[in-house]
Amino acid sequence: MDHLWFAYPLISAAVLQVIDLTLWQWLHPRWLRRKLMCRLVLFVLFSMALLDGGLSPLYAVPADWSVPRHVLATILTIAWWLYGARTLTVLAVVVMEPRIGGKGHLLQDVMGAIIFLVAAVAAAAYVLDLPVKGLLATSGAVAIIFGLAVQSTLGDVFSGIVLNATKPFRVDDWIRVDDIEGKVIEIDWRSTHLLTAEGSMAVIPNAMAAKTRIVNFSRPDHFHSVTLSIELSTRLRPSLVLDSLEKALLGCRELLAQPAPSAVVVKSGLRIVEYEVTGYVKSRDRRSAVRNQLFDLIHRQLASTETRQDQQRPATRQSAVLNTVNALRMLSDADRAQLEQHMRLGAYPAKDIVLAEGVVPDALFIIESGVVSASLQRPDGWLEVGRMGPGELLGETGFLEATPTLARFCAYTDCMIYRIDKADLEPWLAEHPELLGALAGLAKYRAKARAAMLEAKPVVADANGFISWLRKNVRRFEVTRGPGADDKKAEKKR
Repeated sequence: MDHLWFAYPLISAAVLQVIDLTLWQWLHPRWLRRKLMCRLVLFVLFSMALLDGGLSPLYAVPADWSVPRHVLATILTIAWWLYGARTLTVLAVVVMEPRIGGKGHLLQDVMGAIIFLVAAVAAAAYVLDLPVKGLLATSGAVAIIFGLAVQSTLGDVFSGIVLNATKPFRVDDWIRVDDIEGKVIEIDWRSTHLLTAEGSMAVIPNAMAAKTRIVNFSRPDHFHSVTLSIELSTRLRPSLVLDSLEKALLGCRELLAQPAPSAVVVKSGLRIVEYEVTGYVKSRDRRSAVRNQLFDLIHRQLASTETRQDQQRPATRQSAVLNTVNALRMLSDADRAQLEQHMRLGAYPAKDIVLAEGVVPDALFIIESGVVSASLQRPDGWLEVGRMGPGELLGETGFLEATPTLARFCAYTDCMIYRIDKADLEPWLAEHPELLGALAGLAKYRAKARAAMLEAKPVVADANGFISWLRKNVRRFEVTRGPGADDKKAEKKR
């Protein structure tokens, strides 16, 4: 072949090597596919230059060449094998990266090492014309001695290969290996690096991780458990406590309906009864917030239970309820005593409507016990936007310019709710304008929460894979087939 740019083939091949190294260092790492295309083009040109110069990577350099030309040709021929091995390694990285992610390149490193080893042996056999069989036998003996010397390190390496192949955990997963718990930061040749909750780095040998028990908290990734342990006095009846705990679980909207949350008695002693509450959330990051919310709900439900069971002071039941309402705690004892006279207690069974949508409330409702659900009317049905428990108010919009309610309030469980008529409460609002300000702040907060709920759009997952392909092809077949396809076939047979 006589190409203008290959007038000096060996020099052209050396120049192509320099250009490849320069472009590989100059192009940004995020342009990996462009870098690979440039490398493939340069590798083809490099191969053409060698062939044009009378060289072949499968044969040794002619012995009758001059010494400088012979040395340059030998170096370039060996470089062809290493150049090809590097190109093949980068191609494997591009192919494997979508499946294994951008981190944890242990399998890629192993594959690259094998490819370079094969290329080195091939270069020694074809280019240098060395006795490969003797070299392999000698290297095998050396490998045995070296393997015995680094047995533990090799155990970690092969355990790392097994962990990357079976994938019991991945980078960014929360796991517990033996007694060490943390977030997986990196998986290298020899060890796995965990970032613990204390902010320290734990390095676990891969051989230890492969042999011991591994608990992966990030899988399955669609729910995560939240467990609370509560110790209460034996004077509280367990059945009433369990009822309060179940109501507290129902009052937390972030808990998933499936798997269903539960509350059980773990241990009972002479003075203390231990209860365990378990629920599940979608995101692991929400566990701490849901735990705090559950503790608050449990406290309020238990406080209402203790209030109902306290038979020694039946006259202070209303006062205990008023103490749970933040907007009414500012009242003095005398004002509270007069306000208690206007409080009327009502029982609402589950699914009973406490306050309908679009009506102007004529009273203020205070939840003593149970869970109340707030829902908005949507074209596709009712959308639940919140749940309320003991100590929360309903009907504040009736005292703020007599605006109607935008939501429907329905008893989610059996509820006990106090009612204070508007005619009885308006004098109090005139004497205590701070109460009206507190009601206005409550209405503003609920309006923002309602607006945020309505603006949030559900994320529709795009189904991919074989099932999606099969469904599309079935639909396409039905459309192509048409409604009268069977009748036409029957007529043809006749």
